[in-house]
Amino acid sequence: MSSTQGAAHAAGLDTFPRLLMHHAQHRPGRPAMREKEYGIWQTYSWAEVARRVRALAWGLAGLGFKRGDRLAVVGDNRPRLYWSVAACQCLGGIPVMMYQDAVAQEMAYVMQDAEIRFACVEDQEQVDKMLEIQPGLPMLEHVLYDDGRGLRHYDQPFLHSLDSLIAQGLEQDQANPAFVDAEIGKGSPDDISVMLYTSGTTGKPKGVCQSHSAFIAAAQGGCSFDQLSEREDILSYLPMAWVGDHLFSYAQALVAGFTINCPESGDTVMNDLREIGPTYYFAPPRVFENLLTQVMIRMEDAGAFKRRMFAHFMDVARRCGADILDGKPVSAGDRLQYALGNLLIYGPLRNVLGMSRIRVAYTAGAAIGPDLFRFYRSIGINLKQLYGQTETCAYVCLQPDGQIKLDSVGCPAPQVEVKLADNGEILVRGPMLLKAYYKRPEATAESLNSEGYFMTGDAGYFDEDGHLKIIDRAKDVGRLSHGGMFAPNYIENKLKFFQHIKEAVCFGNQKDFVTAFINLDLEAVGNWAEKRGLAYAGYTDLAGRPQVYALIRECVEEVNRQLAADPQMSGAQIRRFLVLHKELDADDGELTRTRKVRRNFVAEKYAVLIDALYGGRASQYIETQVSYEDGRTNKVAAELRIEDAETFPPGAVKQAA
Repeated sequence: MSSTQGAAHAAGLDTFPRLLMHHAQHRPGRPAMREKEYGIWQTYSWAEVARRVRALAWGLAGLGFKRGDRLAVVGDNRPRLYWSVAACQCLGGIPVMMYQDAVAQEMAYVMQDAEIRFACVEDQEQVDKMLEIQPGLPMLEHVLYDDGRGLRHYDQPFLHSLDSLIAQGLEQDQANPAFVDAEIGKGSPDDISVMLYTSGTTGKPKGVCQSHSAFIAAAQGGCSFDQLSEREDILSYLPMAWVGDHLFSYAQALVAGFTINCPESGDTVMNDLREIGPTYYFAPPRVFENLLTQVMIRMEDAGAFKRRMFAHFMDVARRCGADILDGKPVSAGDRLQYALGNLLIYGPLRNVLGMSRIRVAYTAGAAIGPDLFRFYRSIGINLKQLYGQTETCAYVCLQPDGQIKLDSVGCPAPQVEVKLADNGEILVRGPMLLKAYYKRPEATAESLNSEGYFMTGDAGYFDEDGHLKIIDRAKDVGRLSHGGMFAPNYIENKLKFFQHIKEAVCFGNQKDFVTAFINLDLEAVGNWAEKRGLAYAGYTDLAGRPQVYALIRECVEEVNRQLAADPQMSGAQIRRFLVLHKELDADDGELTRTRKVRRNFVAEKYAVLIDALYGGRASQYIETQVSYEDGRTNKVAAELRIEDAETFPPGAVKQAA
């Protein structure tokens, strides 16, 4: 137990409800949450949040909520949904976080598996999903909703407005505050504080049960590592069902006491980001890629003078920006040039991106391209990588300031032990490990080895400085027929580093060579096509154009050059590829809700395309059914081109430094 944990434990701050009440007492007027509603930021102090959480706890108890009950929480990042999580924990219940964009039947599986009696949802859309699946969920007794718009004529007796529950609960808590205090007092740090479902890339999702002590340990470790205080501001916009949001926007906020800011909607995130100017920020690589793509598209539309000035100062930034950020020695001339660039380019650019005040920014969930990583650090944004999983509270490795490597995920975080199995699998041990998989004792036992290490399923290695490098999922690392290593995710990430490629799926295990499916980034490729006067009717039409194939071939061949320079992966260059006629979609089962490819599903669904790639065919017709969130289906058909890519002799290309 660290000194920080020991002090917190001694003070009785060992569960999230106790932390919340501590902040309400010690910093009652400080902003705990902000929410943008109707274009205006509403602020809730710690004292106000605690009052409403206590009121909601009363409301839940009045409906019969008991210790150990599960509460499904579904919706965008909204203060009342975070309050419902805390209220549930006050009563010793277990919040079960669910993805708001999941279709009704996906929700039905989780709610059946978690044996949900109560659900708290955001709005009419989520209420309608509950009504659709309710007949098949005999255990579901009550549905609470936040936003009542559109629900005026819904008269089902099991529907309850959060506003009405809070109003009743405020009166009850004022009359008898001892009830909630007593319930909080019954809580133990070893109690399950939340249930988060795995992405389900290889099977049905599993409910990961995490205790208060596990998430608090992860939050305390991260806060001490990056010196986070109650003065931080974070924008909470990533799915509440994702472990990263629960760590950054809930656990760390309750440990450090900083402010959570909820955007008005998914469409206003960028505007809200600029208005809030967070000091602490997290986004997956895809968000950073999209932001940079938008910047580059805008620069293409700028005048010649602005383009030349941008290019000049970005060269300066690439040369010395990251070194200046890390406090390394830089010549006086470069410092002067960089200072001028900061005035004219970098400062305004950070402001446009909403990153003027960022002290620490993290990315995780997928590999980030070195050029992308270098770009943000070069303009003065302290972007770092972390490594973790749902079963580890998203807390395994962090990158220390001044020791940033573009191709690593950093060093083991405080209190975390990391070692490698004989087959290269990453094993971790520490206070942040899962308590259990819900109702799956065999799976829980299988995930931990005899020494208590969690088997992550990822393969990697430590470099000479003790930084961990991730290669791929251990189960996905295979061999080509000639014995060369095949790590599909490693190759796919290199492809996705190009702004024109949104997704890629590679094949090659036990085959003579590697092949790839490519998904276009419609915005980036669409803009590229419009600049060249290339008209198109939609994604399928654009994906089949010869000019687009030539563009993608350049990306594939550049990846092959990089692989040729890698002694371990030189034999895994991509020989043949095609551009898929549709985007891979979670609604079609091809991706998880966290946008991870369900590799086996894709291989089975598109087996005819894989056969065509390895059969030497120049094209292949395919017809695919697509599903929409509202349940509608349609069919997309196309004759797909299959093209060869140039490969390079091993070592013929020098590896970049």
